[in-house]
Amino acid sequence: MIWAGVLVASASCYALKLAGLSLPQRWLQNQRVQRTVPMIPIALLAALVGTQTFSVGQHLVLDVRAAALVVAIVAVALRAPFLVVVAVASATAALGRLI
Repeated sequence: MIWAGVLVASASCYALKLAGLSLPQRWLQNQRVQRTVPMIPIALLAALVGTQTFSVGQHLVLDVRAAALVVAIVAVALRAPFLVVVAVASATAALGRLI
């Protein structure tokens, strides 16, 4: 049963990729498309961070992950290197869970 799901997902991904490659060039040259496409990964990443931070299963929660996210945002705003951002956010989450 799981192989059927894998095959359907693979075929769907291939069809989606093929559909993207089949678009006419004039559609891709559109100004609105040119402005929007670079923002899609940012929106997807923000949605992923939001869901992973504020949910457990089907429930919304507010726990140490939110505090770690706030610390990470502050570190990014202060232009800290990526590894420092990850380290301070994980240390915040660890200390919050310890308390």
